[in-house]
Amino acid sequence: MKKRLLLSITSITIAFNLLSQTQIGNSNFEQWENVGNPTEEPINWNGFKTASGSLASFASQQLQRSTAVRPGASGQYCARIWTKTILGASANGTVSLGRINMASSTITSPLNHTYSDVSNPDFSEAISDQPDSIVFWAKYTPVAAGNYQALMNAIIHDSYNFIDPNDQGGIHQMAQAQLYYSSTNGVWKRFSVPFSYVGPATNITNILVTFSTNKTPGQGLGNDEVLIDDVELIYNPVGIDEVSIESARVFLAGDYLHIKSPIDISSYEIYDINGKIFAKGQKTNSLLFQENAGMYFIHLSAGNQQQVIKFIKE
Repeated sequence: MKKRLLLSITSITIAFNLLSQTQIGNSNFEQWENVGNPTEEPINWNGFKTASGSLASFASQQLQRSTAVRPGASGQYCARIWTKTILGASANGTVSLGRINMASSTITSPLNHTYSDVSNPDFSEAISDQPDSIVFWAKYTPVAAGNYQALMNAIIHDSYNFIDPNDQGGIHQMAQAQLYYSSTNGVWKRFSVPFSYVGPATNITNILVTFSTNKTPGQGLGNDEVLIDDVELIYNPVGIDEVSIESARVFLAGDYLHIKSPIDISSYEIYDINGKIFAKGQKTNSLLFQENAGMYFIHLSAGNQQQVIKFIKE
């Protein structure tokens, strides 16, 4: 059974408090338990070895820590999942914030699924905010060429043991972000998937995120592999400033960030989603910005007017 993350209290700026929203625990897969054993799993995530159901005792290892991280990654590890051939059928590798249920020897049976066990924090992920999208890095390597696609599915739901694939007609679902993606051709690729808030649930309490080596249970081939890292929930800043700078915009050209504004900018500050400040200064129209790929925010000030703009470094 996984252990929850130990949180430390750190001091952060008032400005970042206004931007801070819920993020997924151990989203960079740096913390693991039982490393080197068949039961190893990333903290706050689950694979088959912590499954429920009548066939859980037959679970095989299809999740482990990997050091094959992408270039420029800030951490040392990522999660590796892979497909296994069991009795002639393909069992997809899976990692989830919820719990995997193994209750049928027929791989395609709906009795085999992932679900949020909202009564157990080890097998559910609480959330109180509404993200606009989910971002992750993946390296998908199917064994054979073809129309094989891996899966990422994120569901925001109310206080209910939500099952993925959807049960109860999805009446407990508030939003979903789903992606099928093909081979990344031997390289890491960054994916950004927007949430669609179509309801009908309106009371947000949990998020269920699942990655799998194939979008369809039982499809694919043994040793199909997906590496996953740096999962992030993206929020558009709202309600930060009472007065905004109209029409200000920023854009990257090579290693330089350019600021275009109809009025003179008196100061700026650039930080990431965790509130780490990378640059700040006074009046400027462009500045050298050679940080790693990722999402950043720039806080512009011009007299009593302010604006926060999100930008992506590819």
